[in-house]
Amino acid sequence: MVKIGLKLWNINENYIPIAIDLFKDKIFDYIELYIVPENTDKLHMWQKLEIPYHVHAPHSAHNMNLSDENKREYNFKLYQETKYFADGLDAKYIVFHGGTNGNYKEAANQIKSFNDKRSLIENKPYTVLKFIKANEYTGTTPEELKYIKEFANCGFCLDIGHAICSANSHLVDPYEYINQYSKLNPKKLHISDIHTDTVYDEHLNFGLGNLNFNKLTTLLKNIGDVTIETNKKSKENLDDFIKDVEFLRRVINE
Repeated sequence: MVKIGLKLWNINENYIPIAIDLFKDKIFDYIELYIVPENTDKLHMWQKLEIPYHVHAPHSAHNMNLSDENKREYNFKLYQETKYFADGLDAKYIVFHGGTNGNYKEAANQIKSFNDKRSLIENKPYTVLKFIKANEYTGTTPEELKYIKEFANCGFCLDIGHAICSANSHLVDPYEYINQYSKLNPKKLHISDIHTDTVYDEHLNFGLGNLNFNKLTTLLKNIGDVTIETNKKSKENLDDFIKDVEFLRRVINE
């Protein structure tokens, strides 16, 4: 049975009451909590929810860069904060990005050094978002992700949108790239809609892009955990998330 995840940040206190109600109504099955650094004081409020968790480590937006050997000490500090949440919430997984402007083998080395069995490496687009001060993301091909996964002895999180963006940057058919990534036995998926000719990650709500969900049905059904990573237009409700859940369940059940 597919379990659907709600993506939130550890600073999103505004969504907590809504999340509690939606979980009781069985709209979603777990929360994937992104860890904004220097907010360890917020752990207790998430512990009160009694909801299953996955945890997402900080990424380039918060200066974690596992592909930079000069940031090993800083990266480890951020990992420790992430571990603090993962331990306190009994998280099933910890998801990591490879970083920017660096060496994917260095990212593999740093993840291995954490020695955390919950670790998953997530594939990235090649072309960076415009607000990120970097030339390219690290860990953008199936070959690189295979190396990281095997060297670090970690699992793999397949991000559908990221795979499409990277495929377009590398001039490969997007759905063929997804197929290649699926052979790495992902433990979980990240999914949102997207314009399938773009190189930039979009996180569109379902139906606003042109992603062919019919081509993903088998993959969706075979992966146990699927986190919806679509935009949230309101800080007062999660109505757009509810619509996306309904859309995804229809796809899965067809």
